[in-house]
Amino acid sequence: METISESLKNFYYSISTGLGNWGLQLIGAIAALIIGLWIIRFIMKGISKLFEKRSFDETLQPFLLTTIGFILKLLLIISIAGIVGLPIASFAALLAGVGVAIGAAFNGSLGHIASGIMLLIFKPFKVGDLIKTNGAFGFVKEISVFVTVIETFQNETEIIPNSAITANKITNLTKIGNLRIDMPFAIRYGSDIAKAKQIVLDVLKNDKNILQEGANAPRVAVNNLGENSVELLALPYVNCENYWDVYWDTRQQIVEALGSANYEAPLPQRVVTMTK
Repeated sequence: METISESLKNFYYSISTGLGNWGLQLIGAIAALIIGLWIIRFIMKGISKLFEKRSFDETLQPFLLTTIGFILKLLLIISIAGIVGLPIASFAALLAGVGVAIGAAFNGSLGHIASGIMLLIFKPFKVGDLIKTNGAFGFVKEISVFVTVIETFQNETEIIPNSAITANKITNLTKIGNLRIDMPFAIRYGSDIAKAKQIVLDVLKNDKNILQEGANAPRVAVNNLGENSVELLALPYVNCENYWDVYWDTRQQIVEALGSANYEAPLPQRVVTMTK
């Protein structure tokens, strides 16, 4: 009986000691996690401020911040595993296995990451550019690991997966620095074409939002001879930020100027010949 009692005491002592040590390790791990996350947040704020101070490329900033944050948190987890007492080699192998499983489960997400890296390397556009892609038309606000954020002229925020962008046509309207707005308008056959062109050209030259020099100077040309009218085309060049101001307001000024000069709308016309 004494032997059994001694064995039970030793067993209880072993369990108590083990639980006590494990409890201390768990408390230490939780404390290390809280402190580590606080330090990482502090480091990330410092890196973000450094990027802003050095005027670092706005396109790369979100991607680098996400990558650095992920690496720091992964190192923190590995360190905490060592505090708890898990073998680092075994834990690394476990992480690798989990990573493979997650990669298989989120195969599409990996495609978004690869597409995001392609966008950052080849730079078909950058943050601040005016682009058309995947049905969205607006300014690029952010290029992250998974998605690109576009703010439209209607103040809508379009969040598009990167793989959807690289798989479709991308039109960058900011690449050159300015763009041309084609504005068609029509006058009746028999009207003074030269005078109509001059009226419209005067409107374009007096518009402060339209570029006026060199190859970007505005012009007006005959575009098409339609069934009921002569179609002319106003060709102003503008900076991207003035696109819609010219697209809407200048078009109205053209209509008003032609109306003031007694150019009537080119309604459908028919010539009827009557015979007895």
